[in-house]
Amino acid sequence: MREPSRPTPDPATETFLAHRNLLFTVAYEMLGSAADAEDVLQETWLRWADVDLDTVRERRAYLVRITTRQALTRLRTLRRRRESYVGPWLPEPLLTTPDVAEDVELADSVSTAMLLVLETLTPTERAVFVLREVFGLAYDEIAAAVDKSPGTARQIAHRARAHVAARRPRGAVSPAETRDALAAFRRAVETGDLNALLDVLAPDVVLLTDGGGVVRAATAPVVGAGTVARVLARIPAAAASLRPVWANGFPALVVRLDGAVDTVLTVRIDDGLVTGLYAVRNPEKLSRLERETAVTR
Repeated sequence: MREPSRPTPDPATETFLAHRNLLFTVAYEMLGSAADAEDVLQETWLRWADVDLDTVRERRAYLVRITTRQALTRLRTLRRRRESYVGPWLPEPLLTTPDVAEDVELADSVSTAMLLVLETLTPTERAVFVLREVFGLAYDEIAAAVDKSPGTARQIAHRARAHVAARRPRGAVSPAETRDALAAFRRAVETGDLNALLDVLAPDVVLLTDGGGVVRAATAPVVGAGTVARVLARIPAAAASLRPVWANGFPALVVRLDGAVDTVLTVRIDDGLVTGLYAVRNPEKLSRLERETAVTR
């Protein structure tokens, strides 16, 4: 007996699904929140479903334009909320596939360190930077997405590029270097060995912990190898497990206490030493850790 044929998606649905991962990546890089990026995709779909496709010359660009506008609206609202956020705000971590790390530019663009730099841009600067530097859109496409002239979009891109260049982490670090340093760091944390921790931490290492006022976390940056080592040594080795994962394009650790996810710990490595530690503990940001998220350019 012949199996019943599955219905073919309509052109609007087919196009949206074909570009969904790209649209999610655009929204996530603009917002630093997977949950809000998913909401933006829902809003994008609702608007896309009402579009007369016969009037659309380039569907991918049109979808990116809708997504960007929706993300800009949401980003302005999020900015106001983040002003009253308790303690350091960190991006929502994403479990990513190892192949993301092979695209060095993509991995860098979704890294925790870069997303924190992008937080220092205005919403429009962030949108223009992401669309130009990460996705390589032409200025006329960017201008349509942010409601500016191409000349103005070019000026904004130049300003945003200079701003990011002055603040981005120094030098590119390969995932392999990060993985090796992270393995040594993991062993030191698991054993609670202060001397071993001091061997892998840079003297000026900075630890940021995001509890969002929901769980216990430092409300200010923790600075210095000795202080950071003492904080990390408090992790109860008997009850904790540290699982290596790929998060935001780089090796990271998921910390479980008594079997429950407690923290996602991502790191910044420079010259073989840990210079930055980003610990996300806010439970609202740990809901996507059971599956990998596809990001693409």
